[in-house]
Amino acid sequence: MRFTVSLSLISIAAVAKCLPSLVTDDSASIPPSSTVFQFSQPVDHFGLNDDVWQQQYQLNATFYKPGGPIFVVTPGESAVSNSYTDGSYFNNLAQEVNGMVVAVEHRFYGKSNPMPDLSGPSLKYHTIDNVLEDFASFIRAARTAPGDVFPFAVSPDSKVIFGGGSYAGAIAAWMRAKYPSLVDGAWASSAVVQYRLENYQLEQSWGKHLAALGCATGMSQAVNQLDAVLLSDNQTAIDEIQSLFGSPSLTPRDFAGLITSLIGVAAMYPNYEGIDYTQNTVCSYFDGQRSDLDSFAWAVRDIISSLGLTQQAMTQMADTSLNWDNYALGQSGRVWYYQECAWYGNWQITAPEDTGLAPYHSRLVDLTYYEPNCRNKFGSDMPEHADSDGFNQKWFGMLKNATNIYYTVGSLDLWRGSTVVPWDGDSLPNTDVSPIYLMDGATHSQDVAHPWSDDLESVKDARNVGLALVKKWIA
Repeated sequence: MRFTVSLSLISIAAVAKCLPSLVTDDSASIPPSSTVFQFSQPVDHFGLNDDVWQQQYQLNATFYKPGGPIFVVTPGESAVSNSYTDGSYFNNLAQEVNGMVVAVEHRFYGKSNPMPDLSGPSLKYHTIDNVLEDFASFIRAARTAPGDVFPFAVSPDSKVIFGGGSYAGAIAAWMRAKYPSLVDGAWASSAVVQYRLENYQLEQSWGKHLAALGCATGMSQAVNQLDAVLLSDNQTAIDEIQSLFGSPSLTPRDFAGLITSLIGVAAMYPNYEGIDYTQNTVCSYFDGQRSDLDSFAWAVRDIISSLGLTQQAMTQMADTSLNWDNYALGQSGRVWYYQECAWYGNWQITAPEDTGLAPYHSRLVDLTYYEPNCRNKFGSDMPEHADSDGFNQKWFGMLKNATNIYYTVGSLDLWRGSTVVPWDGDSLPNTDVSPIYLMDGATHSQDVAHPWSDDLESVKDARNVGLALVKKWIA
């Protein structure tokens, strides 16, 4: 289960399946950003399957002037919508430099499906190389035959800036590193570019935030008390603890996974001037007025209430099977799970006891909570362990000499340990050609979200630095 919080999505009531190659009149009006276009892609760019599928994209050209840059973004593991063209900071950048924003959907997410189902044999075409080549093919068309992509006149000399946050931030960095002749620069916010088979660094980042707020010890003690109950085989006590946390009836391990996911919401939520969401939602309950376990339960119930989660919704969140026998399209959780099983692992576990580190999530959420399901879900061809080291060697190694990438990371980012600014120092050189900006007090991908008047000063500064870089890249 992934603990990310995506940008809010705007539902598409009606999808207009336009063919931009048929619109050649330069005076054609700019379509609304809710219009969905389609771009033809092969199932496999490397010759294993030449069948064609349609990749969806949307655009906002409100501020575009001929010769202006093209900001290409992707929702990553979410469906495309005009929240990505209208509601992110890239729209503000477009306004500043007379550009446009184009949001291109990632294969197998949303309605951009190369295959008719999500079975193991279908998902074998879900490779990082195919994903990046999808975006590269789109950008080649946008630069060499813009009339095949845009329903209005666009210069083939337009610069291209790729942007994104979290996993999409990593895609932005990889696109610039792998295709420097197509992508002139990349804005990689909270880019998850370092992968581990067992990623307990994520949980420990959360602990550092709790420690700064003064409730890390209470949370760790609460987790230990919770685990003592879940491992007791005392069903009455287990039922009582689930009731205390407002949870439906689940197996102890699924309950631990659910609570871990819910508490991750607090860790991912953005901070603003004078407002720390983790303080308000979690640490404020550790005030000495109740036991640590009760404080933990109060915090979880508060998150459940704020999200408006039903018992049924929580049961689905806790379902580690992710519908083993259901191969239907539209299951983003199943696709993401495939990436973890087949690509990089990065299982978000609690620090093993032999590390000596304090736990901030239940120890029931370990490697055996995730990995055994890979072959059940996708077939016997799945590796026993994902090759995290091999993935890093290729894809993180590619970034070491790349230029024109702007990395931004929040100092309180839950995913900080997987970015270029882990807690023990920069893992890539901070240079003029690929600078790194650490946003004090910020959490995950705050700089590329919609700007607000009460944004942190560090977030505002990061945007100003990025704007100057974009102007330099497109000059």
